[in-house]
Amino acid sequence: QTGTGKTAAFAIPTIQMICEENRVDEERNKVPEGWAKKKKKKRIHTLIITPTRELAIQIYDNFCIYSKHTKVKSCVIFGGVSQKPQEMQIARGVDVLIAPPGRLMDLMNQQVVDISRIKSLVLDETDRMLDMGFIRDIRNIIDKTPKEKQICLFSATFPTEIRKLAKSLLNDPVTIQIQPDKPTVDRIEQCLFYVDKANKADLLLDILKNNDIKNCIVFTRTKYGADKLVRKLNKVKISAKAIHGDKSQGARQRALQEFTEKTLRVLVATDVAARGIDINDLAYVVNFDLPEQAETYIHRIGRTGRAGMSGTAISFCCIDEKQQLSDIQRLLRKQIPVVEEHPFPMQVLEPTVKEPRGRQARGRNQDGHHQDAHQSDMKNGGRKMRGRRHEAEQETLDASVDKSKLIKSGKMPKKLNNAGNEYIPRKRFQPGKPMQGKHADKVAGGAKSSQHSRSGASRTAKRPAGHNTKKNK
Repeated sequence: QTGTGKTAAFAIPTIQMICEENRVDEERNKVPEGWAKKKKKKRIHTLIITPTRELAIQIYDNFCIYSKHTKVKSCVIFGGVSQKPQEMQIARGVDVLIAPPGRLMDLMNQQVVDISRIKSLVLDETDRMLDMGFIRDIRNIIDKTPKEKQICLFSATFPTEIRKLAKSLLNDPVTIQIQPDKPTVDRIEQCLFYVDKANKADLLLDILKNNDIKNCIVFTRTKYGADKLVRKLNKVKISAKAIHGDKSQGARQRALQEFTEKTLRVLVATDVAARGIDINDLAYVVNFDLPEQAETYIHRIGRTGRAGMSGTAISFCCIDEKQQLSDIQRLLRKQIPVVEEHPFPMQVLEPTVKEPRGRQARGRNQDGHHQDAHQSDMKNGGRKMRGRRHEAEQETLDASVDKSKLIKSGKMPKKLNNAGNEYIPRKRFQPGKPMQGKHADKVAGGAKSSQHSRSGASRTAKRPAGHNTKKNK
């Protein structure tokens, strides 16, 4: 379940362990008064791996708050920014390192980060890292850590893949589950709007006319859809910004900062902001597009109703998203209440048929075997040509076929071209044989002129004094 304090669950014990170990080291290496103390460089004690940069920064901020009155030093590294300041901070020594897998692997390959002596490894939002394809990087990172260490896996959902990963990495682990039978927070009020895909933006604008909605997060499926929606909202003077994978790290951080400070009303995001992002007093979440995976719905609406607060989750559903809706309701084990009265009811009641493209259009022949689009087209009387160029080629092909049939039947003489005019076939000039026909004079004249231009007189013209051909060449 989201919003239950998983970050504090591993942050506070980690800080406590580091403080106790530092106290033991100080007592062991106690120096008599007046002696110079040797400054020992800190080594990485705990490594925390997160799927996104935003979550890494948030965990780092939490560690800074929790360890304010201690000597525990934390560091966060992530891509999209210069790595030089991060290298300098690591060189000074850190106790806790927080990083996404990408930048961590880069600095490990550059031998900037050494994780061969860590004592604790934390994988946060493990299911999201598996969805993003980080499983190979995670295994490579774990291979470079010592055998004797503590590993903690944290996740809001525990699908089969997570259980398999835990079984392969952990040794007789202790499993802690918080309210497994209630996947969503009961305090979140959920409602559903059936609306056509083309009217979703208009319905959102109508909902945002309610002044009680001070701020909200709107989740879209694609980056392009997020940018397009932001342009529509800004056109009607609703302050909105988008965060997704194509935005720079600075732009993403500025958008989150403005949204947290309540200077930005609408934050349009892909699922990059659906995991672990904690925003105080967020009352509304809008699912502009339903997610492909039902578990992602829980993460999205979990941005509101955190830490015992109440919230509202609004979802839009078009005819093409009925399957995703049924998967979500099956996971929730209940039906989401439907809002019947709104200005944009659903008009399109038939799902959109996606036409296959190119050779992906596969069917079956009479024998039951698969055949691609090219084979089926050839079977139906030749390749189906599309576009102006292909149509012109088809017309030329048809004309040549008709011409050959006419010539074979004797209805069309061989000396007629495609336009039906008489023409004289051009013959190639052969040395020693004079040209015949009306083009002979022209060819002969051309030969004379070319012969004159290549005469010996032109080749033996006087060169200026001191001219050296080889040297100039």
